[in-house]
Amino acid sequence: MSARTKARKRAIDILYIADIRQISMAQSLAQEAERAASEPARLASWLYARDIVDGIVDHADEIDELIATYSQGWTLSRMPTIDRAILRIGIWEILFNSDVPNSVAIDEAVEAAKVLSTDDSAGFINGLLGRIAQTAPSS
Repeated sequence: MSARTKARKRAIDILYIADIRQISMAQSLAQEAERAASEPARLASWLYARDIVDGIVDHADEIDELIATYSQGWTLSRMPTIDRAILRIGIWEILFNSDVPNSVAIDEAVEAAKVLSTDDSAGFINGLLGRIAQTAPSS
């Protein structure tokens, strides 16, 4: 597993914990930062995970608006918590991280959904992120 894949998983954990504990993403990130300070061997995955979550915090309203717009019949509150986390990361990478090709962001999100979520989630996430990637401005 690449360092970026590990970082995405770590970011999913941070976002998931925020949702489940009903705390802010920033608060969940701060808690993970304390833990990361004692794990220097995991520094590479921590740095990118922090970038992801910071980016999602900075663009949360826009990202959630896109999820609501493109989810066709699913409200944010109705979809599985893990799917929300995966979608937020995928959208941030597509729209706000030009270092990650859209196809990689979508593939990583779909693979995470296959491992972590329901049988239908991978297809749902693939379709939603694919539509957003098609409408995203070219970098």
